Amino acid sequence: MSKNITTLMLVIGFTGQFFFFMRFFLQWLYSEKYKKSIIPVAFWYFSLLGSIFLLTYAIMRKDIVFIVGQSTGMFIYSRNLYFIYREKKKLLND
Repeated sequence: MSKNITTLMLVIGFTGQFFFFMRFFLQWLYSEKYKKSIIPVAFWYFSLLGSIFLLTYAIMRKDIVFIVGQSTGMFIYSRNLYFIYREKKKLLND
C-alpha cells in the first residue's frame, strides 16, 4: 500500500473517531448544563458522521467485523434522526 493511501486511511479513521468523541463530549456538556441526561439531536449527527467515516475506513481495510458493526450503527442513527424529525413535523401540524 502506498504512503498516500496509508495516510488517507489514517485521516479517515481518526476523523471517524473524532466524530464519535464529539457526540459523547456534547452529550456530557448538555447533561451538565441541564443537570439531567439529555441526548441532543447533534449527538445523532455526530454518530452518523463517525459511522460513515469509520465504515469507509473499515471497507478500505477490508475488515468484515468492523464493516458489519458500522453498517448497523448507520441504520440506527439514521432511524433515530427520522423519528426526531417525524415527531417535529407532527407537532408542527397539530
